[in-house]
Amino acid sequence: MKLHLAKFAGQNQFTGYGKGYVAVNNQRYERSLVVTPEVIHETWSVAGVDSMGAGELEFLLTLKPEILLLGTGATHRFPGPTTLREFARAQIGVETMDTPAACRTFNILMAEGRNVIAAIIV
Repeated sequence: MKLHLAKFAGQNQFTGYGKGYVAVNNQRYERSLVVTPEVIHETWSVAGVDSMGAGELEFLLTLKPEILLLGTGATHRFPGPTTLREFARAQIGVETMDTPAACRTFNILMAEGRNVIAAIIV
């Protein structure tokens, strides 16, 4: 599916998604990544919710978002309570949803000027 949204100068937007990929600024990505309004982190090597380790979580915490959108792939899956606890301690809101919903939600929150990141599992 291709998304259409007004352009926000210098900010990343999800412009499409489908089976096995997401597109940011019309660039196709076929692996997991973390997107902020300013930066695309392509080195986030998470294959699934169950494979998120301490290093991947620590990286997300260092970005200090107001809201973390966790796109869990084609289906909505919840991470374990230990994962969510670390974000609660840091006062970071976490929303888990399937990856297409995370892409759409990121665009909306980013357009509102929110400090949001999307951790996308493809």
